[in-house]
Amino acid sequence: MRPALLAFAALVAIQTAATAQQHRPPSLAELDRRFRDLARPDRPRTSSDSARLRQLAELYLEWQVTESPEFATLIGHAGHDHAWTDLSASAIARRKREAGRTLAVLKVVDRQRLSPADRLTYDLLEHEGRNAVDQARFPSELIQVTALSGIQRDIPDLVSLMKVARSEDAMALFARLQSFPRLVRQVIALLDTGLARGITPPRITLHGVADAVGRQIVDDPAMSVMLSPLAHLPPAMPEAERARLRERGAVIVRDSVLPAWRQLHRFLTERYVPGARESIGLSAVPDGEAWYAFAVRQYTTTDMTASEIHALGLREVERIRRAMDSVITATGFTGGFGDFIQFLRTDPRFYFTDTASLLREYRDIAKRIDPGLIRLFGRLPRVPYGVIAVPAYAERDVTTAYYMPGSPEAGRPGYFYANTYDLKARPKWEMEALTVHEAVPGHHLQIALAQELENVPEFRKHLGFTAFVEGWGLYAESLGSDLGLYTDPYSRFGALTYDMWRAVRLVVDTGLHSMGWSRQQAIDFFAANSSKPLHDITVEVDRYISWPGQALAYKIGQLKILELREHATRELGDAFDVRAFHDQVLGAGAVPLGILDARIREWVTREKQRV
Repeated sequence: MRPALLAFAALVAIQTAATAQQHRPPSLAELDRRFRDLARPDRPRTSSDSARLRQLAELYLEWQVTESPEFATLIGHAGHDHAWTDLSASAIARRKREAGRTLAVLKVVDRQRLSPADRLTYDLLEHEGRNAVDQARFPSELIQVTALSGIQRDIPDLVSLMKVARSEDAMALFARLQSFPRLVRQVIALLDTGLARGITPPRITLHGVADAVGRQIVDDPAMSVMLSPLAHLPPAMPEAERARLRERGAVIVRDSVLPAWRQLHRFLTERYVPGARESIGLSAVPDGEAWYAFAVRQYTTTDMTASEIHALGLREVERIRRAMDSVITATGFTGGFGDFIQFLRTDPRFYFTDTASLLREYRDIAKRIDPGLIRLFGRLPRVPYGVIAVPAYAERDVTTAYYMPGSPEAGRPGYFYANTYDLKARPKWEMEALTVHEAVPGHHLQIALAQELENVPEFRKHLGFTAFVEGWGLYAESLGSDLGLYTDPYSRFGALTYDMWRAVRLVVDTGLHSMGWSRQQAIDFFAANSSKPLHDITVEVDRYISWPGQALAYKIGQLKILELREHATRELGDAFDVRAFHDQVLGAGAVPLGILDARIREWVTREKQRV
């Protein structure tokens, strides 16, 4: 390193040390001491049960961001951007031993002495604690890469969220990048253990994982995605300092990051993918049946069994198919269902020929939705959102779209990521349903409102119960007509296609992981009941194989919200206000479905008494 850079690095190190001293996060040992102190039955009762619960809620968030610095970056919690989660065997074993700490504290809090608001916090902490204890039984830490997630996708996405506004921010980024090789070594060790124990994703789903890593290995270190925060340095920063930061970043990428990516690529290519299991369902791995049963409970936040969900899925597929046939008749199309699907998949009128037009149409749909939200919601979020393309390094391996939350603390908007890869697989008739799901009134509206909750413990603003979050996203699709969408039969069919997509998931996910279905059997069932292109269907089925249980949450959550809306409409009659209903559903942030059910039924009872 040149003398000028040495002097600059020394100066920044002093500044960073001073900042770290001022905002020093608690150590894990300190957090453990505080958990044990709160759990003492003989702890002097100098404060109320409510105060002890409040201390636990604050401690729980501190523990989350300390154990998972990536989560801290995601939610904009300062002080952890320099670190990665410790994935060493000893750290994982320690976390599993400590899984019951939250429940230990709750045992000495008298729930009956709490206010209704505090009881909800108690119930959420209890749910999280029980889930952590149940999960500790299963070696999920061995599944570090899948077709959908893992170091090859999550790390570049996370780093792209970091902002460098000061020299201290740059030093946090550089510290994180310099320790990246250690993270990679830990990931490889876990994957190697998984190989030895037969606990891996199915080999058929891993075909793109090594390629995703390979796309991170660039010839010019300065062009690495891992340096993307340096592309948006503040205008007030002197140009000489900008140049120094970028040069330093390029050196770290060259000397630390790229060698680590190469090491991971070799391991995946030479050992992991060839050695991954050939079986498909989770039930095929050790303790797999119990593991899948836990995944079903975890993602749906219900006690439904796989067989119950499979039967529900078949009923939903049949119901939606009848609605699809009705729309086909309305178009005047004279062929059968399969013929109509072929027409939708192949007619050029339904496809854009350039990515700019695709993105422009998504943005236009979003802005057409915005003015209508006031008719359906009494409260709207302040955090804005944007529509951007899925990064090129991920587009071949991910689904049609996804949402990345913003952060009020970090001053970061939310983003609806639209996949522009293979335009022949991105039909126009699905775009309206997809936008209401991923942007507004779907994920962005729900998650941003949760982040802006007032007078609740901070951890509650960032809960992500999949059945609630994805259930709301799917329910939001049903609001499209109220927002001026689905005005032509093809868009209406697109909305039904998306509803069918989630119904098919109930059948396919349980079939794959509980009933011995093959991958081809799942693809065939999906294709027979959906107009989605075969590329999307294959990606989706591989997603269900790679992520057991998660896909069940969408329909289960949607049906619960629809059930509660029907209950409220029936009980309140002319007094039913859809804006008040939606505000009540979203008013506590994401919650398990049982808690949502109780909240809405209690609200309906209060509203009946009021009128």
